[in-house]
Amino acid sequence: MQPHIGIKETYLTESAHILAKLLADEYLLYTKTRNAHWNIEGPDFYNKHLFFEQQYNELSEIIDALAERIRTLGHYAPGSLKQFLQLTQFSEESRQVNDSKGYISDLLVDHESIIISIRENIDHLALQLKDIGTSDYLTGLMENHEKIAWMLRAHLK
Repeated sequence: MQPHIGIKETYLTESAHILAKLLADEYLLYTKTRNAHWNIEGPDFYNKHLFFEQQYNELSEIIDALAERIRTLGHYAPGSLKQFLQLTQFSEESRQVNDSKGYISDLLVDHESIIISIRENIDHLALQLKDIGTSDYLTGLMENHEKIAWMLRAHLK
């Protein structure tokens, strides 16, 4: 049964598609962060191992909330690796060196890409699609990514 929440069905579909692409990006970022957690090496191993664990736990919560927002709009959330790889703007990567600076630099680029993507969609969702709830949700999510990006940048100084 479709939700009757004051948003046209076509707008709900477009909102859900924007969120599905974001969900795919978040899932790939989660996977990359898990990879950093598992494979980090170097004199700062233990601290960065814990740091990456904290981040992937936060991303796990983001992923769940994002999928639930898609369901709230009456659509199914993508849930397979194949779907995520088709929807994401990111690519998988392999590293030659598993040092913290390299992982942090790579993850920072992805967080900043998500921030830009969210920022580009906030007004469109609110003004054109009349989906103020999703726009507000994404504003909060953007702030989470901005904080994580700040923490990553601080490690690179």
